[in-house]
Amino acid sequence: MKFIILGCGSSMGVPRPDGFFGNCDPNNKKNYRTRCSALIKTTEENILIDTSPDLRQQLLRHKIKKINKVLFSHLHGDQTHGINDLRSFYINSKKQVDVFADKHTSKYLKSTFSYIFQSYSKEYPATLKLNNLPKKIYTKNNSKKIGIQSIVVEHGKVKSNCFIINKKLAYISDVSKIYKKDHKFFKNLQYLIIDCLWYNYHPSHFNLETSLGIITKFKPKKAILTNLSPVLDYKVLKKMIPRNVIPAHDGLIINL
Repeated sequence: MKFIILGCGSSMGVPRPDGFFGNCDPNNKKNYRTRCSALIKTTEENILIDTSPDLRQQLLRHKIKKINKVLFSHLHGDQTHGINDLRSFYINSKKQVDVFADKHTSKYLKSTFSYIFQSYSKEYPATLKLNNLPKKIYTKNNSKKIGIQSIVVEHGKVKSNCFIINKKLAYISDVSKIYKKDHKFFKNLQYLIIDCLWYNYHPSHFNLETSLGIITKFKPKKAILTNLSPVLDYKVLKKMIPRNVIPAHDGLIINL
């Protein structure tokens, strides 16, 4: 079983569409960041987390030929606006792809991308099936049952969902607060992949100080910083953080 960070960039990626690299060295390939998406790859299924606006190039880069399920963390455009790229998987399988979202995200998806969930004609059928995001969803790896737990966190003025895979890896791409009642779920993890936008305070994201504080509290074996803005150069950031913490880069694969 693998967990693949398809993209680890903030809302406009690195470089931004206007070519702005900020503090990032353009000669380092790890500073080229597409918007956040991730893939849980088992022997049975490919489960996508979020549909980044850069989803097409992410899928092509990793030669992903099937998507069985999609889990949405929240409704923001940098997590949802690549949703149309899932159409090809419907064309291949002739089955609607199951997507899972909370009520706020579901409402946004249905109003913004209504054509995806409704059949308008034989030529343009509904390609996705929208489901409520449960607290736990299951998959299999080599016939072993694998649980994926969703936990609500704050992300500024909206709620977001983080995902804990098999009690081993937590993926929290967008967060400003983790509720104390849920801290127990983040203990004894092998991997914690966590939001780290930049150095300064931000009302909707963890900054470096907050991320490192959470890592110190939860004590995972290894932590990975994601949702990285152009402020954070890969090599500079790596020198500043503890040995068990690394910056994410697009295409990082974690074997579980």
